[in-house]
Amino acid sequence: MRFAYKYRLYPTRAQVQFLQGQLHEACDLYNAGLQERRDAWKVCRKSISYYDQANQLKQMRTEGLIGLANFSCCQDVLRRLDKTFKAFFARVKRGANPGFPRFRSFHRYDSITFPSYGDGCRLLDKGKLRIQGAGVIKVKLHRPVEGQIKTVTIKRDVNHWYVCFSVDRDTVALPESSQDIGVDVGLDSFAVLSDGTEIDNPRHLKRELAHLRRVQRRLSRRKRGSQRRRKAVALVAKAHRKIRNQRANFHHNVSRWLVKCFGLIAVEYLNIKGLSRGMLARSVNDARWNSFFAKLSYKAESAGRVLVTVDPRGTSQTCVCGVSVPKTLADRWHKCPACGWSLARDVVSAQVILQRARIGRSRRNVEEVISCVPREAVAFQATE
Repeated sequence: MRFAYKYRLYPTRAQVQFLQGQLHEACDLYNAGLQERRDAWKVCRKSISYYDQANQLKQMRTEGLIGLANFSCCQDVLRRLDKTFKAFFARVKRGANPGFPRFRSFHRYDSITFPSYGDGCRLLDKGKLRIQGAGVIKVKLHRPVEGQIKTVTIKRDVNHWYVCFSVDRDTVALPESSQDIGVDVGLDSFAVLSDGTEIDNPRHLKRELAHLRRVQRRLSRRKRGSQRRRKAVALVAKAHRKIRNQRANFHHNVSRWLVKCFGLIAVEYLNIKGLSRGMLARSVNDARWNSFFAKLSYKAESAGRVLVTVDPRGTSQTCVCGVSVPKTLADRWHKCPACGWSLARDVVSAQVILQRARIGRSRRNVEEVISCVPREAVAFQATE
């Protein structure tokens, strides 16, 4: 299974200037490749593939037209451009808003990738990383790199630099757990579990909103293209980075705790994109349920847990006995007139989610068993 490790880099001033130059060269190559594809179709009605452009790299490097130190990095830039065009054509094919590939600004091109470990980038002993052209850079290895390193990516985040290792290693399953849990995400509480546990919503954006507004006001007063505006842009980016890191840390902690304690985890398959366009858009975007579900998914897969997604329709309007109990958004307590079940609304929703997951899983197990039985036996059982 593919895993990623991310570490902080501490380059010197000269190394920072070199890495900035490498990003600038990669951005120029990306834009040149995009311009070539646009012109070829506009003038000759010809589509250019990745291989057509990659075959020109050797001659361009000989003529000094490309300043990237590593040849494989040049190939990766063209692969990135090719993936962009493939995604564009896929959106056209399925009828979505296509969004033709655009030119990239140097300030928004923040990473270069070494597609083969050892070719231009290698991890040394005692927390050192050797990068072709930049030399040896100090790296903070807060945890060991386990597995076989495949690719190495150097990333810029405002004034911080990071190295990301993509490795292949075997998954380590956690001890088996017979406990099942249903998770109902929300805005008042980040999540409510079917056993009554409530996880508070930290609201990281709301806590940092006052500081974010101050730095954004400072940015709005600066003249475009000035050095002071660039400094103000960096302050806004740092404020967003702090919020993003706090949110990611919270998601990692909650998802890891769920995977560690429960064998089956049931969640709703929500239309988060649609919810983020409503009147609660800021709160939905602050919670970032999609990011949380993504972390929960890969952690469950690597730990040997079962993650089940269920249909979210009616989970808050249904009792565990199956009777419909309509409620408005202001009604926070559930009371069933049929079975008398009285409990907090979110807890009952989590129990309904878990109930649907168990039913759906049992049906799939039955279908798998029937698919393994010969047709004659199935026909005999059906007629009997």
